[in-house]
Amino acid sequence: MSEPSAPSAATRPVPKPWIAAIHPYVPGKSTGADGKVLIKLSANENPLGTSPLACAARLGGGEGAGDPARYPDPESHALRGALGALHGIDPARIVMGTGSDELLHLAAQAFAGPGDEVLYQRYGFSVYEIAARRCGAAPIEAPDRDYAADVDVLLGCVTPRTRVVFLANPNNPTGSYLPRADLARLHAALPADVLLVVDQAYAEYLEAEADDGALALAASAENVLVTRTFSKIYGLAGERVGWATGAPHLIDMLNRIRGPFNVTVTAQASALAALGDLAFVDASRTHNRAERARFVAALEALGNHGLRPLPSEANFVLIEFSGALTAEAAYKGLMDEGFITRWLPGQGLPQCLRITIGSAAEMDRVAAVLRALAQAAR
Repeated sequence: MSEPSAPSAATRPVPKPWIAAIHPYVPGKSTGADGKVLIKLSANENPLGTSPLACAARLGGGEGAGDPARYPDPESHALRGALGALHGIDPARIVMGTGSDELLHLAAQAFAGPGDEVLYQRYGFSVYEIAARRCGAAPIEAPDRDYAADVDVLLGCVTPRTRVVFLANPNNPTGSYLPRADLARLHAALPADVLLVVDQAYAEYLEAEADDGALALAASAENVLVTRTFSKIYGLAGERVGWATGAPHLIDMLNRIRGPFNVTVTAQASALAALGDLAFVDASRTHNRAERARFVAALEALGNHGLRPLPSEANFVLIEFSGALTAEAAYKGLMDEGFITRWLPGQGLPQCLRITIGSAAEMDRVAAVLRALAQAAR
């Protein structure tokens, strides 16, 4: 008869060390320290709101709206079919997620674990580190080149333990973008057993000629997964709908571990309707391009005050502060004037503010506040 095991010295359940090392994701705030509701330019939401067709579907008038007393379609058949038709993808090569965040976590979980490494650029999306730690892998941060990804630097950080490489394109929070040729070179140089995950949350804000080729790579390569979301240009952040595409064996692995009913009835109906309103998507892209350009021009006029807007291909601008006006002071000053933006000391960017592109009036007011703050700080 075996001896009984010694009693544990712990007085409560002990988390795995890699889970205890996680710093929780911090979402963009919508209120000030006093609880006052502010104009929210902190979460990269669509200032035009949501397609009227998607809103109607959400209220029960759209195809597949379904009965809330019944479970949703676990395979999201209609939505995957519509995505496949829009992008020329076999729906069998598409998997849906509770936002693209779920799919990023699943990619790390499926292909990395203790003893492995997950690689991403410095100042990349903060979920990548969480996804790596959540599955017990080591998060590896490649140095940036002026806040942007550098292919040679990323490749120099690849080791025999690298299992997953995350690349946001365009990148959040910097707005930087890796062109098609550079992305192809990165993929070509990666070992075949390393999964390249191209996070395209902001891809719809790009003009057609700026396509980075990631979807084509996902269609032809065995080790490329592309993720997208309905949270940004489609204006469905509250419904939490994302999708991924890649080789059948990649999609199979994600399907094995995703939640069985991970996209709700209303989310499926809303997203399906949103795909039928491309005029809203085009209007959102046009608005963003015009207002981002005007805002950047206003910021560049403040260059002698130490404000530098970084090049952005997304629906936000990251501003570097190097003069008398600090990012923290600008953040607080904008809050005093009714705006909440994103100050990023927790991501190693205490010198920067990320500001979502809002309405024309909002961006004019933000630029005016920053100008007054910069002049007062001299």
